[in-house]
Amino acid sequence: MSTATLGMASTARDDENLQYRALHTGALIGLVLGILSIFVPITATNSFVGCLMVAPIPIVGIILSVRALGRIRRQPDQYTGQTLAMLGLLFSLVFLIAGVSYGAYVYVTEVPDGYSRISFTTMKPDELQERNGLVVPPEVQALEGKQIFIKGFIRPYSITVPRGIDRFLLVRDNNQCCFGDLTKIKYYDQILVKMLGDHRLDYTQGVVRIGGTLHIEPQYAGPGAPRPVFSLLANYNN
Repeated sequence: MSTATLGMASTARDDENLQYRALHTGALIGLVLGILSIFVPITATNSFVGCLMVAPIPIVGIILSVRALGRIRRQPDQYTGQTLAMLGLLFSLVFLIAGVSYGAYVYVTEVPDGYSRISFTTMKPDELQERNGLVVPPEVQALEGKQIFIKGFIRPYSITVPRGIDRFLLVRDNNQCCFGDLTKIKYYDQILVKMLGDHRLDYTQGVVRIGGTLHIEPQYAGPGAPRPVFSLLANYNN
């Protein structure tokens, strides 16, 4: 083999070695997290707290993407994936800012004037209250007979999917395992809702927003109670 041929082969091998660069793992993971960050604005529609709970996804995506970009730019002969890292950074930033902003807006504007916000979390007594025999937290008990606003899921009394329902359980989650069975739901995770006037709802598996007059009957907190502790005469739904 001639010297020229050997030289060309050596040059080809050198070019091949120079052309090979590893895809930076951080850039790939950052892109995946950036795409998954879409759950931030999706979750923000129903719950600002839920939105904040998934916010770490884009935050980690931003950190990994920025680190990957820095490493790729410092060692361009060893790593590739700059485009992936930039996309991951862009998706994470956009979904994080848009999601948190929208979630905050919904949270601030969703409660009608004259209604007090409560949640199933606030309806549950803490350990000290339970030891003292309090089945309803005092701050919730103080809302007896007052207008409240709460979000939850519809659990109708019929297994069939109803339309135009005016009486149902509003529950903490939409788990179908105990559909319509009062004995399998904690008393602080359900409200018996009676829609007033022409207000009606069609069954949905999504979150519903309900407002109305709250009534509390702590004596029904025990097992086998004939009705829920909390009931709501609803005059608002969204």
